[in-house]
Amino acid sequence: MLEVSDLHVGYYQDLNILQGINLTAQDGKITTVLGANGVGKSTLLKAIFGFLKPNRGEIFVDEKNICGVPTHRLIELGLSYIPQQQGIFPWMTVEENIELGGWTFRKDKTRIKQKIELNYLRFPVLQENRKKLAGKLSGGQQRMVEIARTLMTDPRIILVDEPTAGLAKLLTEEFYRMLAELRDNYGITIVLVDQEIRHALKIADYVYVLELGRNKFEGPVSEFTDLEKAFWA
Repeated sequence: MLEVSDLHVGYYQDLNILQGINLTAQDGKITTVLGANGVGKSTLLKAIFGFLKPNRGEIFVDEKNICGVPTHRLIELGLSYIPQQQGIFPWMTVEENIELGGWTFRKDKTRIKQKIELNYLRFPVLQENRKKLAGKLSGGQQRMVEIARTLMTDPRIILVDEPTAGLAKLLTEEFYRMLAELRDNYGITIVLVDQEIRHALKIADYVYVLELGRNKFEGPVSEFTDLEKAFWA
């Protein structure tokens, strides 16, 4: 289980974007974090994944305080992160991009091969395009490459930052379906930061709404049927 307690963090020592955020992501569930631009949603994920050092507060994974733990060690603890901006290497092949996800165990060639083949079973379209330059794929397929690369380390928790920005509607729906399958078929815990409210709520189990760097609302997805009231009351 991932827990965030009284988190204060920002990009400068004396200026906190997040001002006392609390969050709990239950195992095998999708926890969605909503809010307007600039409220600190992406900042929250960056702090959890070690890109930003909290000025105050604590972050726990299975009751272990991970504040100050280097990002590469967090990967070994089962955390992964899919950023908002697509992070593929367009001049490399699909398979080369996926293989990079196994960098921490790159000397174990057998394991690398097994993980790649498992990803091809999950995403047959990637196997069909394994030798194709990743930059030649559609936006949705490029996002699929990112998920496959992330899954190389068998993560237990995946942090996902506004994953469908710039994607067409049909590709957006496909990506959310893939996230739901990761939860339902593999028991992966997902923390999803998003502005695609309707799509995010379709797959969410629990929802947090942030406002000006603080918790505003939280509850099971069933309590968020009246979104307009939740956001503007």
